[in-house]
Amino acid sequence: MTAPTAAGCAAPDQSAPLPASLDLEKETVITGVVRSTEGEAVPGAYVRLLDSTGEFTAEVVTSPAGQFRFFAAPGTWTLRALSRYGNGDTTVTAGRGITEATVTVTD
Repeated sequence: MTAPTAAGCAAPDQSAPLPASLDLEKETVITGVVRSTEGEAVPGAYVRLLDSTGEFTAEVVTSPAGQFRFFAAPGTWTLRALSRYGNGDTTVTAGRGITEATVTVTD
């Protein structure tokens, strides 16, 4: 068995535009940016998507501009960012379409 290539293991580019074929009347997208307390974008942060009971659902790494994106179901979600600048949580209620959020990390 061959080991997967780095490209085969990577998460999708978090800063890439949403596909033109995406039907936002049927899909729920949670997107945003991780920032430090000074307001700087935090690249390379791990952002976890936790459901309303606190259970882990998914994780992505932020883009060089601190961006992240999840495709989820409508509902209440917690976004937890873990980074070298510290950690932070924010709660969002997402419906169909795009929900934008900022997660601020502190030490």
